[in-house]
Amino acid sequence: MAAHVEVVSTDFRRAKIKVTPGTYLVDVLDEACKKLNLKSDKYELKHKQKLVDLSSQYRTSGLGPGAKLELVQKSKSASVVSIALDVNGQRYTKKLPSDMSLWKVLRQFESTENGLNITGRGVPVGTNSGQLFHEAPVVNIMGREYSAQEDLQKTLSQCGISSGSIVLRVSFKLSERTLYEAMQQISQYLNDVEPEKQKLEEKAESKAAVAAEEPKADDVPTEETRAAEAVPQASAEATAPSAPVETSRDSEPMEVDGPVAATAAPADPLQPTGVFSAPASSTPAAARTHEDDSIYEPTIAHAQLRQQQLLQRAQNTRLKSDEELAAEAAEEAARLAKITKVEVKVRFPDQTSAVWTVGPDETGAFLYQAIRGVMANPSQPFKLILPGPKTVIQENEKKLIAGYRLKGREMLHLLWEDSVPAAARKEPFLKGSVASRAQEVVVPEVPQGGPDEEDEGAAAGPSNQPVRQERSRNGSGLDSDAVKKKLSKFLGLGKK
Repeated sequence: MAAHVEVVSTDFRRAKIKVTPGTYLVDVLDEACKKLNLKSDKYELKHKQKLVDLSSQYRTSGLGPGAKLELVQKSKSASVVSIALDVNGQRYTKKLPSDMSLWKVLRQFESTENGLNITGRGVPVGTNSGQLFHEAPVVNIMGREYSAQEDLQKTLSQCGISSGSIVLRVSFKLSERTLYEAMQQISQYLNDVEPEKQKLEEKAESKAAVAAEEPKADDVPTEETRAAEAVPQASAEATAPSAPVETSRDSEPMEVDGPVAATAAPADPLQPTGVFSAPASSTPAAARTHEDDSIYEPTIAHAQLRQQQLLQRAQNTRLKSDEELAAEAAEEAARLAKITKVEVKVRFPDQTSAVWTVGPDETGAFLYQAIRGVMANPSQPFKLILPGPKTVIQENEKKLIAGYRLKGREMLHLLWEDSVPAAARKEPFLKGSVASRAQEVVVPEVPQGGPDEEDEGAAAGPSNQPVRQERSRNGSGLDSDAVKKKLSKFLGLGKK
């Protein structure tokens, strides 16, 4: 049975839209905007101050006949949508912006999932013909199918998906076009729809390919390459976001119990530049330091800084574009190319350690060979672990600096493999000639920060205006009444 809903715009114009139980609310939005001469991609619908799920049908929306829907402007910044892509029973998940088209969503999953081919599938037809025919993807969203190339150019937002999570079910339909013809038509269509944007993407991909020397991956074929080669399997795309971002090792010291002694590099690069004995105490050096409790008391400056951080987090931020990600990858590769040497300190299971100086050409195989040269029992297998995400340094020809992004001074942990017997684990790790050169780690004395120093450093907040701290008469701490009064003022707990 047909019914109607009424859509009211911001200037109080009204449009009556006929609906059936199977009408999708995104079609209601499109038809209302067409009648009101507005662009549907800039608006969304509200019912009783709640946003309407545009991907649902009228029968499941909870709207009654004659319901009044408000047409409100959509946020200019794209929101993040959790996408679950279901391809022949295999599910892949990813978070993507709502202004990304369905075609680019499919290509994004293709570029990050090895062996996943959605947009360039071809199957042979007939027994003796070697001709491949194109299998076109069909995207099903809440029971609605998108298969035509024009439909796949719609963004997630235009399909009624602006936030939350959604499942995209992908099936395939055998077309009457050969794979070569289909790839040519798709390429021509994309060039006509977004010629400038595609040029920028190709430029960004070429920059990323030049930047990412290690680790190497297969290049992503363009639509023209797919058409020329007619390959049914898509190759993996080497993009900067697919590589794990390691930020915890950029500027941190190599270890907390002392600095690495700077020694002259030996003639043999396999020999360590420094060897250090195990700590004499089982208690870590950081646990043996004592500081005054007053330095941990929060100040007015801390409250100001916390308020500033909350305000910054409340602001909408857009996702970085492919061009910006490619530029960051190129900049990172340029920084790595300028590094001439890195001090790598390896901590062994018995808490002894050694330092090697490696250059841009040294690989993981070189480091494994150097460590076996100082081991008392070099036949036992082991592995090297980077801190943070626990990346394993492989014994291959992958470069240490360009491949693993080692910078400055790095700490690696050596772990025994599971096959190493318990008796071998208890033996000294270093052989005698190397252990005799071991030095004791000298822990520098760090001056304890007093309350005055902490207040002065923390008071330089985001506005760079030092905050004067109210001190008690005896100078031993903060005036509690003054602190409460100022905190109430900054946190908005004063007069209403």
